[in-house]
Amino acid sequence: MSPLYPLILFPLLSSFLSPSLSSSSQVSISISPKTLSKSGDSVRVQWSNIDSPSQLDWLGIYSPPDSSHDNFIGYFFLSSSPTWQSGSGNLSFPLVNLRSDYDFRIFRWTENEIDRKHVDHDHNPLPGTKHLLSRSEKLSFKSGRGPEQVHLAFTDRWDEMRVMFLTDDGKESFVKYGVSKDRMDHVAATLVERYEREDMCDSPANESVGWRDPGYIHDGVMTNLKKGKKYYYKVGSDSVGWSITHSFVSRNEDSGETIAFLFGDMGTATPYSTFLRTQEESISTMKWILRDIEALGDKPAFVSHIGDISYARGYSWLWDTFFTQIEPVASKVAYHVCIGNHEYDWPLQPWKPDWSNSIYGTDGGGECGVPYSLKFNMPGNLSEPTGTHAPATRNVFYSFDMGVVHFVYISTETNFLPGSSQYDFIKHDLESVDRKKTPFVVVQGHRPMYTTSNELRDAPLRERMLKHLEPLFVENKVTLALWGHVHRYERFCPVKNLTCGSMGLNGEDWEELPVHVVIGMAGQDWQPIWEPRADHPTDPIFPQPERSLYRGGEFGYTRLVATKEKLTLSYVGNHDGEVHDKVEILASGRVLSGGGGGGGGVDGDAGVQGGVMESTLSWYVKGVSVLVLGAFIGYVLGFISRARKEGASLKGWTPVKSDAI
Repeated sequence: MSPLYPLILFPLLSSFLSPSLSSSSQVSISISPKTLSKSGDSVRVQWSNIDSPSQLDWLGIYSPPDSSHDNFIGYFFLSSSPTWQSGSGNLSFPLVNLRSDYDFRIFRWTENEIDRKHVDHDHNPLPGTKHLLSRSEKLSFKSGRGPEQVHLAFTDRWDEMRVMFLTDDGKESFVKYGVSKDRMDHVAATLVERYEREDMCDSPANESVGWRDPGYIHDGVMTNLKKGKKYYYKVGSDSVGWSITHSFVSRNEDSGETIAFLFGDMGTATPYSTFLRTQEESISTMKWILRDIEALGDKPAFVSHIGDISYARGYSWLWDTFFTQIEPVASKVAYHVCIGNHEYDWPLQPWKPDWSNSIYGTDGGGECGVPYSLKFNMPGNLSEPTGTHAPATRNVFYSFDMGVVHFVYISTETNFLPGSSQYDFIKHDLESVDRKKTPFVVVQGHRPMYTTSNELRDAPLRERMLKHLEPLFVENKVTLALWGHVHRYERFCPVKNLTCGSMGLNGEDWEELPVHVVIGMAGQDWQPIWEPRADHPTDPIFPQPERSLYRGGEFGYTRLVATKEKLTLSYVGNHDGEVHDKVEILASGRVLSGGGGGGGGVDGDAGVQGGVMESTLSWYVKGVSVLVLGAFIGYVLGFISRARKEGASLKGWTPVKSDAI
């Protein structure tokens, strides 16, 4: 999350901050422009005539404009403007379209009004709204700009691609597509869905502080696509406007190669402080993945985000921010997801056995899976009832083939025990894989079956996963099991029942066992640590057992490249965009190698001699990195401006990282 900064008041603060309050008639506030063209465009807010300016004076961001003072979207402290001490200043920052106007309000907050019970996600005091100094005109978004938040997904058919997007009013919209920008002569209609405040299960999702109009979700399918062909498309209508033209490369069922980008727990970043901690590292994750996608040229690929998607947790506008941020990637390749605790969990969720009291809580912020279920549409059309009048929870478990790999997505938040519909699905799906067509099987879920972090709280769940699901994985020779939830990268040996199998490195027989990898390092900034860090002095340190071969301390993502002969999974660090660990697995199931530093590595007999090895994809990356990074940074600077939280807060404040997962 973008950091929120707890209040550290210096002893002499009250002696140089005047308690006098300016009247709203004395303070001037103006905005420019008064209309934004699209999500991610910036507004400039300017003010003057503040008497005795204080470091606690702040600017609130509101949408819709009739929101009560306490129900702001976000805020900045005026001290982030270099000229604030003169009583005048300005701030520029991007905004996303929330299908309603904005306005901006300046408040004075005094030391003796700090309420330690009215706090944000990091337990820092939220600014008080007792003294309004000034209020701006309304800011609107231009009409006719076309739909926004465009993202793709596979369907159950090889020759289709799903596209979803958002409109303000739900009017009839279409998808135009074709093999060139000048020949988008195919048209697909869209279905429209929407959810209401009454569908939310708990606070803050069903309260005024968290609820905002979610807009209308459109869902269209492009059909009869040729194998592995580049298509161009745009969405909208003549009456409401059209999006820009996007492109994608269709799947090829005959392809002998598979490329995917996989991670968990990414979230989104905001340019302002808000009620929740947001995830600034998500910007880097999307930046590097976009680099890789552009480097592929006309090769198909997809993204896999395995739980804890936006971290909205009941604050609706964070979903809008998330989809705006991922659109440069998700409009080019299918964006696939599975459900995590922060999309779903609430006190009355339907499946909550007595052993799960430490596991399933209020992590979903009262959303009960509804925004997740309607904003995405994954293959399979399988769902679980919510137990309320809200729509059933979709996208809980499903599978599809991509090239030479069969991908399976499961839910750790709903019933997976024998006798459940999910268990039956997993068992039947794994037993039905055609290993001649897809020699590799990759299973993905949110909470890990194997991890050397967070051992206590999720232990009852892991025990049941090991008892009931691991035998299915072993019997059906699953190649990889990928997990999120723990915000680190960790790779295990080929393993069964907590014990490493032989890799045949010294001439002995080798065992075909799943390799488990935790990949929850894409954005969430609370992370368990492998060794002490100065800025996290109270975080627990977890020992590394023999089965854990590599533990990475950097944010990043994984890159999967597979041919009919070999699958390679590489861990790319956000700090440099380079590969820092990899594992290679043959179609036979034999694990050839695992290389890297930082906590362990295993060298195999296939010419891997320690250190970092470049994946197949890395050769494509070299040529276009600079151009793509420049383009993406330009986009990000339009969306997440440099008026970030370090300027939005008092310089002496320090972020608190207290939320585990």
